[in-house]
Amino acid sequence: MFANVYGDEPTLATTMKAIIRDRYGSPDVLKLKDVKKPEIDDDSVLVRVRAASINAFDWHMMRGSPYLVRMMSGLRKPKSTAMGRDLAGHVEAVGKNVTEFRPGDEVFGSGVGSLAEYVRGTPENFVPKPAGLTFEQAAAVSMAGRTALQGLRDNGQIKPGQRVLINGASGGVGTFAVQIAKAFGAHVTAVCSTRNVDQARSLGADEVIDYTREDFTRGGQRYDLILDVAASGSSSSRMRVLKPNGILVGVGAADGGRTASIVAGLIGTAVLSRFGKQKTPFFIAKSSKEDLIVLKELIEAGKVRPVIDRTYPLSNAAEALAYLEKGHARGKVVITV
Repeated sequence: MFANVYGDEPTLATTMKAIIRDRYGSPDVLKLKDVKKPEIDDDSVLVRVRAASINAFDWHMMRGSPYLVRMMSGLRKPKSTAMGRDLAGHVEAVGKNVTEFRPGDEVFGSGVGSLAEYVRGTPENFVPKPAGLTFEQAAAVSMAGRTALQGLRDNGQIKPGQRVLINGASGGVGTFAVQIAKAFGAHVTAVCSTRNVDQARSLGADEVIDYTREDFTRGGQRYDLILDVAASGSSSSRMRVLKPNGILVGVGAADGGRTASIVAGLIGTAVLSRFGKQKTPFFIAKSSKEDLIVLKELIEAGKVRPVIDRTYPLSNAAEALAYLEKGHARGKVVITV
């Protein structure tokens, strides 16, 4: 999965611009370089990237933190120099066995090394771009949208009429989660800071709690499902506002500095849940073409829209990662290529 997708030194006829890094560290390790353009085989697709988006996954890969990341991507240095996963663009070329796409088709999805002018993948990596979305909007969907969908539907077992709380409703995953929960017929409470209250309401939240003024874990309301993106508060406090058969789904946090506290919180909630009927699943979103199709349908039905905070050119990808790492993005951060 993490093999170096760029291969040997490029020649002028086969080069492209890409963001790479050859060591772990801060955004300063990211460089814009000429690298070898990917080559496709009979079963793959070459996509010309028009826009990409960045996620918490990307700064974990950049920093090699938590250490578990290095177990997958290289202990002392990254096995792959490529950066980025989410993208939208148009098909440049297809292998002779590919019948699903043709050159010129507009697509979105995920591919290794999306912070580049071209990405190689298989047809399973992409679906047609939702009608009416720009490339920038489409690039914002894949990882954050799938995380919200799988967290609510698969791990949270969301049902119409349930009371659902989204803790951390203003970031990439949170903005999708508010809308997806509403699309599934839930009564949605969004937890965010003061500056994001209006945004949460505009996305369809029935109630909004400003965490700078009110602690949702001390309120009288009980919830069938909590999607915990922000991982704020103690394990016991979050469990306390769950209904007896409620589910607390842990997703992660907006900044890398809180990884240890997230893990500790997950252990605590797991211990607590052993003594009751409440469930506390934690998950990592998986790639799924079927889920990309679901998100496309929700977008085209007007039930979900990507929220973009800022866009940066490819040359400023390091600045974009530094901004995302601060944990205050209002929606998604997008890279234009």
